[in-house]
Amino acid sequence: MTQTSAAAPAWTTRRATGCPFDPPPARSGLLGREPISRVTLWNGGTAWLVARHADQVALLRDERVSADNRRPSYPSLSAASEATRAHNRAFITMDEPEHNEQRRKFTGDFTIKRMEALRPRIQEIIDELLDAMEESGPPADLVTSFALPLPSLVICELLGVPYEDHAFFQRASAYLVDTRSTVEDALTASTELVEYLGDLVERKVSAPGDDLLSRLATGYLATGLSTREECANEARLLLVAGHETTANMIALGTCALLQHPEQLAAVRDGDPRLVAGAVEELLRYLTITHMGRRRVALADIEIGGTTIRAGDAVICAGDLANRDPEVFEDPDELRVDRQARRHLAFGSGPHQCLGQNLARVELQLAYPALLRRFPGLRLDRPLTEIPFRTDMAVYGVHELPVTW
Repeated sequence: MTQTSAAAPAWTTRRATGCPFDPPPARSGLLGREPISRVTLWNGGTAWLVARHADQVALLRDERVSADNRRPSYPSLSAASEATRAHNRAFITMDEPEHNEQRRKFTGDFTIKRMEALRPRIQEIIDELLDAMEESGPPADLVTSFALPLPSLVICELLGVPYEDHAFFQRASAYLVDTRSTVEDALTASTELVEYLGDLVERKVSAPGDDLLSRLATGYLATGLSTREECANEARLLLVAGHETTANMIALGTCALLQHPEQLAAVRDGDPRLVAGAVEELLRYLTITHMGRRRVALADIEIGGTTIRAGDAVICAGDLANRDPEVFEDPDELRVDRQARRHLAFGSGPHQCLGQNLARVELQLAYPALLRRFPGLRLDRPLTEIPFRTDMAVYGVHELPVTW
């Protein structure tokens, strides 16, 4: 049970009824009232909750702030995530210079040029999924019929993971991102996923293909530059992040657009430049990484009139930064023609999301294709009955019943 104190209210992800696209009301007032404040975590520990955009950018770029989840005061999401952090040992939870050394293995695979070259193949996958949706007829669950299989198929092709195993890795991923998972379930899922990917990388040493895991196998595992465990942990990060985040952005973004018909029409009928801007605005407005960027201070840091002491836990709440009126005019409004590229949905600094170029291409293609194929698309139940992923590490919807 979460412990609370009068000085440090409990961290919560609970949204206001009828406002599933806005940050939790317990935090939404902090920007103007208390931009750096204490919050109590699930285990009774406390962390500094940082709200302002400028303060977050400064901290996320500061070498005195650590992303290493092995540090004793690291603010884990839950007991399950803390128990599996050994399996989370990938570049995303490393500091410099180790972080950059490990991340460089993959940067060439996620450049803008490479991701743009994937547009025809991604469009082909989209069209096949929409064909199947249309053939099956309404109603449909947008998550299982479109939002989840699209990025899963794409990341499987990039990594060299057999898509026929998607039921296994999607189920395991769900345990890992669910803050309600038991330690036993999370450890089992994490171990099974790491073993599966370790075996896959090992097989690619002798039978490589044209995929990222084959390059990892031949260039790092076979040469002794990386261990099997390191390769498996990195593959786990790329596989889980590569489908969980984009799947939820597709479904949640569609849900949000259905509540804003004028904005939806602009995305459906807009040219590629407008659609690209609309994707940035949806990323800003929804901020599905709603648990914040979690860090530990390595030294005393003075910021925003507050001293964060060495060893203190820090949470940079991106959902609040992306609603900062100092950066975004009328930030609580969804405006698909807004210039929103300063958003922090992908973080900031050296740990900025490796896969952001891929996510952008997928979203820029998915939204207009879906809305043009089904111009009468609408929810098949009231918004208040949609099951939102409040307790998951990545926000979104568990299912999105639609008709047309």
